[in-house]
Amino acid sequence: MTATTVLTARALLLDMDGTLVNSDAVVERIWRRWADRHGLDGDEVMKVVPGRQGHASMALLLPHRPAEQNLADNARLLAAETSDMDGVVAVPGAPQFLASLRGLPHALVTSADVGLSTARMAAAGLPLPDVRITAESVGASKPDPEGFLKGAAELGVAPADCVVFEDSGAGIAAGRAAGMRVVGVGPRAGTFRPDVVVPDLTQVRVEAAGDGTISLYIG
Repeated sequence: MTATTVLTARALLLDMDGTLVNSDAVVERIWRRWADRHGLDGDEVMKVVPGRQGHASMALLLPHRPAEQNLADNARLLAAETSDMDGVVAVPGAPQFLASLRGLPHALVTSADVGLSTARMAAAGLPLPDVRITAESVGASKPDPEGFLKGAAELGVAPADCVVFEDSGAGIAAGRAAGMRVVGVGPRAGTFRPDVVVPDLTQVRVEAAGDGTISLYIG
């Protein structure tokens, strides 16, 4: 029998892609085409892309290219991703997990912009949290902790009292840099040493306590 880990928090900060929404199919399609156009190894590109804003990935992959060019290229890729929802589905357990958070402090913290995050959550049949930190909300992409710190501030909760749900190396690093505990979701997450790892959100149970805390039963 797998042991259950119990974490206590006052707010939860949730990544989207790979954590709530499985968008791997479209991300692979679009970014491998981008890699081909630039003569890059698609497998190596896919190691960089998860968790980051597109222009931040481009800055790592094409370090000598001007930032303005990366931003323009990223806008084109965002438009392509927003128009392609083929294969976008909810991560197992995500609908029930989000339903269990109704009335509890939580926020979406994603590297996607408003348009893409709205479209992907809708395609996956998931409700958007009231508090959302998107690409437009921050000046720095994950692994910078800015997004998670802004999410905590919007919810009025200290960073140490937040638990992050993430799947990518960049996202897990961002959560740690923000001083938060991190639940890793999915096959990528374990490589990056979050506090605890689950294969999907069916392994997470949420209970609200009378003192305003949230108990997470994981495993």
